[in-house]
Amino acid sequence: MTYEPATPVIEFRQVGLTYPGPPPVAALKPCDLTVRRGEFVTVVGPSGSGKSTFLNIVGLLDSPTGGRYLLDGLDTSILKDAERTALRGRRIGFVFQSFHLLPHRSAQENVELALVYNGSPHRTRRANAREALERVGLGHRAAAVPTRLSGGERQRVAIARALVARPALLLCDEPTGNLDTANARSVLSLLDELHAGGMTVLVITHDADVARRGSRTVAIRDGVLREQLAGIPAGGPEAL
Repeated sequence: MTYEPATPVIEFRQVGLTYPGPPPVAALKPCDLTVRRGEFVTVVGPSGSGKSTFLNIVGLLDSPTGGRYLLDGLDTSILKDAERTALRGRRIGFVFQSFHLLPHRSAQENVELALVYNGSPHRTRRANAREALERVGLGHRAAAVPTRLSGGERQRVAIARALVARPALLLCDEPTGNLDTANARSVLSLLDELHAGGMTVLVITHDADVARRGSRTVAIRDGVLREQLAGIPAGGPEAL
């Protein structure tokens, strides 16, 4: 399937999710959102605001109970579970606060694992993993195991793993949450570089400094999603 450049990567049309009760809980109230190719969007909000629900819907981990979610123009609401899983593997790269690296596998092997289940030949997996590590500046550390890497290097390996399948969207959940200031700055600079290179980046964060890196910011509070037009308040996302 080909994707038109003008097609939004993410398009929410009155998407919402209500967990059944009693009583029912509207974790994400019906909302519209468009993220176009090449944007860097940050999503902020206090704990319990609905950020995790939003993340799970965007990442095709949960299905909305209302509305339509189009990913690269494809209506995900009509897909079966296996189709959703396959689409997620092809079109979305995930980066989490915890790196989720296998400790006894090298950096290259950890990146290769992202390609194991999509049928890529072994030789192709090796070449693509090395290319992804070079892209995040870690080609020289391909043979190192995670315990021999700094926190920032481990997160870069995780980002390489997310990029190796050439996704349409890089979806990051608190990507600097486990990093010290220097390593966080390094990872954020990498995200800036990826965005400058045309990658669509969406970052879920509670950190006001991280949120300001985005070209757009979306705020969620009490399950209500809205554009944050005036920037992040001085008190950070908790002040929204």
